[in-house]
Amino acid sequence: MDFDFPLRKIIHVDMDAFYASVEQHDNPELKGKPIAVGGGSKRGVVSAASYEARKFGVRSAMAGYIAKRNCPELIFVKPRFDRYKEVSQQIRSIFFEYTDLVEPLSLDEAYLDVTENKKGNPSATLIAKEIRAKILEKTGLTASAGVSINKFIAKVASDINKPNGQKTINPEEVISFLENLDIRKFYGVGKVTAEKMYKLGIFSGKDLKEHSLEYLDEHFGKSGRYYYHVVRGIHTSDVKPHRIPKSVGAERTFSENLSSEIFMLEKLENIAAELERRLQKSKISGKTITLKIKYSDFTLQTRSKTLPYFVSNKALILETAKELLYQSALKESVRLLGISLANLNTEKKKVDEKKEEISVQLRFDF
Repeated sequence: MDFDFPLRKIIHVDMDAFYASVEQHDNPELKGKPIAVGGGSKRGVVSAASYEARKFGVRSAMAGYIAKRNCPELIFVKPRFDRYKEVSQQIRSIFFEYTDLVEPLSLDEAYLDVTENKKGNPSATLIAKEIRAKILEKTGLTASAGVSINKFIAKVASDINKPNGQKTINPEEVISFLENLDIRKFYGVGKVTAEKMYKLGIFSGKDLKEHSLEYLDEHFGKSGRYYYHVVRGIHTSDVKPHRIPKSVGAERTFSENLSSEIFMLEKLENIAAELERRLQKSKISGKTITLKIKYSDFTLQTRSKTLPYFVSNKALILETAKELLYQSALKESVRLLGISLANLNTEKKKVDEKKEEISVQLRFDF
C-alpha cells in the first residue's frame, strides 16, 4: 500500500521490568527471584515487579498486601529513584550516539527518529539491535524495541517480543499487521474502552477499520478520530526531543486513612507547597487545578476547576484545592490526596519551527 505522507524510521525502546531489573543487577542475590519494588505493608503499593513476580499476577500499582497474597515468596525492595535516574541517563547517552531526535516517555522508555542518523546506517532494525546490545554492555540490563514507520506502531511492536527482543513492522506489512491486531493491543485502548468495543463487535483492527469516522466519533468522542486513523497506519506525531509537560502534580499516600476534611487540610498544604516548588523550579504556571482523591476502597475521584488566570503560588493553589475538597461529601475514608496543575503556560511558549520534510521511498531498508 502507498502512503500519502513521508515515511519515517521510528524506534521505540522499552527497558524490561526496569526498576526491578536494576535491583536484581545491583544485588545478584535477587536474580531469578520474584521481587517487587515498593511497599509490602497494608498501605504499600507495588511500583514495579520482576518477570518472576509477574508470573503470579503481581503488577505495578497493585496493593502490596494483594501482591504478597498472590506470591507468598515475593521479596519487597525499597525504591531507589536516584539510582534509576542514573541508569536512565546512561541509557539515554547511548540513544544520542545515533540521533538527537530522542523523546523520553519516562525513565525506562523513549522514541527515537533514526530516519537520518549520526551513523549513516540505513537500517533502523540494525540500529535497534546495536542500541540494545550497548545498553546490555553498559548497564547489564536488557531492553526491547519496536521499529516501524510511526510512533504508534513502533510502541505496539516493542511489546510483541518482550522481554529482551524486538519486532520490526516494515511499511508493506503495516496494514495487515494492524488488521490482525487484537484491539486490546492498540496503544490508547484501555480496559474500559476495550469492553465498550467488544459490545460493539470490535475485536480486532479489521473490525475497527470497518466503521466510519462518523460512527467512531459518535461512540468514542474525540478519540474516535484517533482510532480511525491509527488503524490505517496514519499517525503523524513527530518525535519531540523536548516534550512539553501537559500537567505538573504532587500527591501523598497516608499511613492511616483520613475520614474528615479537617484532617486533610494540613496534608493539602504540604502537597500545595511541594507543587509550588516544582512549578517554580520549572518556571511553569497553569490555570486548571485538579484535586485527586483515592479512597480506602481504592476508587479514584478527581475534581477540577479552571481559573481565568495563570497561577503557580501555594496560596492560590491551596485555596482552590480546599474549595474542591468541600465541593461534595467524601464517599469513604481517604488514603491518598494529590493536586495537579494543567492548562499550562508552556502551550503559549511553543515556537513554530519550519521542518524540512523527509522524502522517503516506500520500500526503504528497515
